[in-house]
Amino acid sequence: MSTPLRVANVSGFYGDRHSAMREMLDGGAVDVLTGDYLAELTMLILGRQKADDASAGYARTFLSQLEECLGTALERGVRIVSNAGGLNPQGLAAAVTELGQRLGLAVRVATVSGDDLLPRVGDLTARGLLRGGDRAPGDRDVVDALTANAYLGCRGIVRALEAGADVVVTGRVTDASLVVGPAAWHHGWSTDDLDSLAGATVAGHVLECGAQATGGNFSFFAELLDADPGALDRIGFPLAEIAADGSSVVTKHAGTGGAVTVETVTEQLLYELTGSAYGGPDVVTRFDTLRLRQAGPDRVEISGARGLPAGEHLKVAVNRLGGFRNSMTLPLTGLDVERKAELLRRQLAPALEGVEEVRIALARTDSPDAAVQEEAAALLHVTVKDRDRRKVGKGFTVPVIELGLASIPGFHATAAPPSPSPYGVYSAAWVPTAEVPQVVGLPDGTTEVLPSAPPSGSGAAPEPVETPAWTDDGPVRSVPLGRVAGARSGDKGGAATLGVYARTDEGYAWLAGFLTPDRLRELLPEAAGLPVTREVLPGLRALLFQLPGLLGDGVAAGTRFDPQAKAVGEWLRSRVVDVPVRLLPPEVGA
Repeated sequence: MSTPLRVANVSGFYGDRHSAMREMLDGGAVDVLTGDYLAELTMLILGRQKADDASAGYARTFLSQLEECLGTALERGVRIVSNAGGLNPQGLAAAVTELGQRLGLAVRVATVSGDDLLPRVGDLTARGLLRGGDRAPGDRDVVDALTANAYLGCRGIVRALEAGADVVVTGRVTDASLVVGPAAWHHGWSTDDLDSLAGATVAGHVLECGAQATGGNFSFFAELLDADPGALDRIGFPLAEIAADGSSVVTKHAGTGGAVTVETVTEQLLYELTGSAYGGPDVVTRFDTLRLRQAGPDRVEISGARGLPAGEHLKVAVNRLGGFRNSMTLPLTGLDVERKAELLRRQLAPALEGVEEVRIALARTDSPDAAVQEEAAALLHVTVKDRDRRKVGKGFTVPVIELGLASIPGFHATAAPPSPSPYGVYSAAWVPTAEVPQVVGLPDGTTEVLPSAPPSGSGAAPEPVETPAWTDDGPVRSVPLGRVAGARSGDKGGAATLGVYARTDEGYAWLAGFLTPDRLRELLPEAAGLPVTREVLPGLRALLFQLPGLLGDGVAAGTRFDPQAKAVGEWLRSRVVDVPVRLLPPEVGA
């Protein structure tokens, strides 16, 4: 029986805390460092960079992190696995090798690629093998792609580590597979070890967003501050001790900020979760069978993961340039805010005719009888999008400026007239798994091509999940939902994902009966016309909602105030509902 593998995270996104790699190396024992640098928006950014410079296309901050830490990692035998290679893993690998030479270090670097389908889009589309759509196998053509990258699994990483790589840089390997790969290598799992792979996938999902698992962005952050006012000043990054059966313990280095509790881990498990059966290239992981246990201070055990064979298609992230957008914000100060907004809408209407997309939103940030001018102002946000740059350039800003002396009292803008900027549109596509072999560049300079394995094994078939019943007819009190429930929300393309969980078994029984899709639409009117879906995750005391269409064409093209739906959960928690008094904490229920 192999010992647990200690895998630490050092990045949850491109731009995360630069010192995290050093902190995780110096803070305690680790076996593997992993870093996630890619997101849907990041791929678009890297694609535009590579279009201008063929040598670009990877996360350069990873290289500067390594410059400070590579010697320590090599000395301690710590392996480093990251998807910072983005659209150019070979370019990043060459830079890492050059860095090692400059530092006088013998570093063995491997790459994993094969995910970049852009050169093959025409051929795959012509053969009907690459199709766009929310679900496999897709139902429409892929056109005008700037980037097209399949989500690879862990096999290439396993092979690179078997070959002795100190550093593995990959292209669009899934976030969780960065952790599954080292675990499968260490424990010797085969592609048929579905439950173990599923458990490691869960651990990878917890680690992939860095400090979000250790108290970052936590619903009940105020409770952590009440216990220790400095607890969140500098939150430590997470690590997972992954056992041979795929179960894991999530923790952090001693003495670092933040907290690892059942609730902080629950929130990260719910983040950007697209279903109770979580599809991936390595395994389909059932989140409805998970169990969490507080195993000690800052230690949460995750068990119960069950795996099903991966599907016959790989998801492909496709980005294209959608056009240009521009926006201006006009403060409406003092009295008659609604009538001021109405007048501005009428005055701007002629200039906005013919623009492909116009969004005008009034944010009532104003307070009556304010002692500070900014607190007396509401904000009228005007955003325009069009394929014609001129329509959203001076064709938009000049008419706004011309209202300067002929509109509402107190007319002004928050900034000088901006220039339009290009925006991208993300969409999902699907390709047969067999069409995407993984290409592994080994430390000795040779290359191996790993044919994609067909789905194997049988796994545990899903069983019907019963929703608990709530029968209490006692008194209720109108309070914000967040007094008894936590939440975390995020984005997947144009859909918002929203996980809501209760803090007790009784609270879950009430929440499951109360928060239906129809109720959610009532509480979040922006979702009123959307096909909201709900699943139950009893082991997490959680409900999982999908809100397709809330984010339009996704974050890169979004005009919504919160384009990545980061705060949708907090919006829901702020809504006042009737909660049974017996569920309220003493300070609220009194």
